[in-house]
Amino acid sequence: MSRAKEAAGRHAARFVESGMTVGLGTGSTVFFTLKALAERIREEGLELRGVPTSVDTETKAKDMGIPLVPLDDVTRIDVTIDGADEIDGDFAMIKGGGGALLREKVIASLSEREVIVVHREKVVEELGRGFLLPVEVIPFARPAVIHHLSGLGATPTLRMSTPDQSYCTDNGNEILDCRFEGGIPSAAELDLQLNAIPGVVENGLFVGLANVLVIGDDDGGVEVREKG
Repeated sequence: MSRAKEAAGRHAARFVESGMTVGLGTGSTVFFTLKALAERIREEGLELRGVPTSVDTETKAKDMGIPLVPLDDVTRIDVTIDGADEIDGDFAMIKGGGGALLREKVIASLSEREVIVVHREKVVEELGRGFLLPVEVIPFARPAVIHHLSGLGATPTLRMSTPDQSYCTDNGNEILDCRFEGGIPSAAELDLQLNAIPGVVENGLFVGLANVLVIGDDDGGVEVREKG
């Protein structure tokens, strides 16, 4: 699997041109994009401004010598390269397995182009059959949100960092990982329903944001799909 991730991640770095402001996603596949960009900076003199989607990515990018700017200084992002936990044929996605869904969605919304890098096993016919949907919530509102989620047919589970400590996002919130038996037939409809629940900060459904899909295979091959 690591060979597929490296192939996809490195290939996606080709979408970056000198002078661009680049959204830097989070995850094990995007890690290889960061490595490729750092190499291009050293070897080609590539100039870019990176906007990280998580504290983890910020740390990795700094360590690799990738120049960063805060979101405060950005009104438009040329291209964002990010991963996905699942993506369907319409380029709707589940993201947030790494906990950075809110920042990832904010940066995606500012991006002219969103390039998604995945292993082929992440490409699915219907979302939600193999991966739980993360919902970021304000801790105070968690009991009420669980009640509302159950009414939508979800089985929510509080994400934990340790057996005694709930997971805390970079924004100080909690995550409920939701199982939907039978999958998610309409990501767009569910996205609206989830974000209408008081106490929900954001959810891991990304609809209408991805433009390019870079799929890595175990043999090191890459397939690129663009949304028509």
